[in-house]
Amino acid sequence: MLKRWLGRGAAPDPSAAALDGAKVQAGLERTRTGVLGRIGELFGPGDIDEATWEALEERLIRGDLGAQTAMALVADLREQARYAGVRRAEELPRLLRRVMIRALERDGTGPADGAPSEGRPHIVLMVGVNGSGKTTTTAKLAAQSAAAGEAVLLVAADTFRAAAIEQLAAWAERIGVPIVKGTPGGDPGAVVHDALHSAPFRSADLVLVDTAGRLHTQHNLMGELKKIRRVIETTVPGAPHETLLVLDATTGQNGLAQARAFMAAVAVSGVVLAKLDSSARGGIAFAVTRELGLPIRFVGVGEDATDLLPFDATQFVDGLLATEPA
Repeated sequence: MLKRWLGRGAAPDPSAAALDGAKVQAGLERTRTGVLGRIGELFGPGDIDEATWEALEERLIRGDLGAQTAMALVADLREQARYAGVRRAEELPRLLRRVMIRALERDGTGPADGAPSEGRPHIVLMVGVNGSGKTTTTAKLAAQSAAAGEAVLLVAADTFRAAAIEQLAAWAERIGVPIVKGTPGGDPGAVVHDALHSAPFRSADLVLVDTAGRLHTQHNLMGELKKIRRVIETTVPGAPHETLLVLDATTGQNGLAQARAFMAAVAVSGVVLAKLDSSARGGIAFAVTRELGLPIRFVGVGEDATDLLPFDATQFVDGLLATEPA
């Protein structure tokens, strides 16, 4: 998983890409059968006029892109249509697909190629609000990376919730990877410190640090999160190499304010959209990319460990619009 994520190792397997695409199609079924999936209804055989653009903008806003993102996407599509000399509404779907893919490929915070920065061990800090699916996502990343031959170390730094420690420990036992954990109510910074000092001796390739879920209004817990990051930075210069914010896709636009607070606190570098299969709000992916300026690293489209997929903009848009690759 880590090698695939970082773009290292063997050449991409076409069969694996096809399987991922099928899973994305299935995971986006609720969104596709909702507002966004019916965008094609807007593009009849007539000429493009202002009503066409207004109807599309309204549909995108209702599809959970948010007003600013919807307006920007329509403005981009209008420019592309003008440049291509497109005058008929029925010609817009292929241009819309291209514009939507490009919107999701914008990456304003990561390295130029959009891949996470490298380091060994590669330390990933996992953050998010309560109930976002953060601990499960951490476990899925660990399971896939271990299955790919990576040496993984799990760190249960959520000492606020005893069930989180037990949940991650159960996953660690199931997939056969070591775990460093503290006691409920203990100092999460101390847990992380101990884990990072032990990691080199375990020859870890990947260290996944699960933290307690917290709301942006819980200032004491946000302060604790900052402390955890400082511990990582002090112990391993240049780390964390990636800070992933896990967002519950079912919360839609409501998650953006929370995300901004996490970005200010711990310099988030990427997003995981969890529970996408349970949501009709797939349009939130566009708002995350544009309004937060963050790349989407993974999407969760099911309960299985293999249902956490590296984000692919083309697969996502084709799954959203039920289109065949051009």
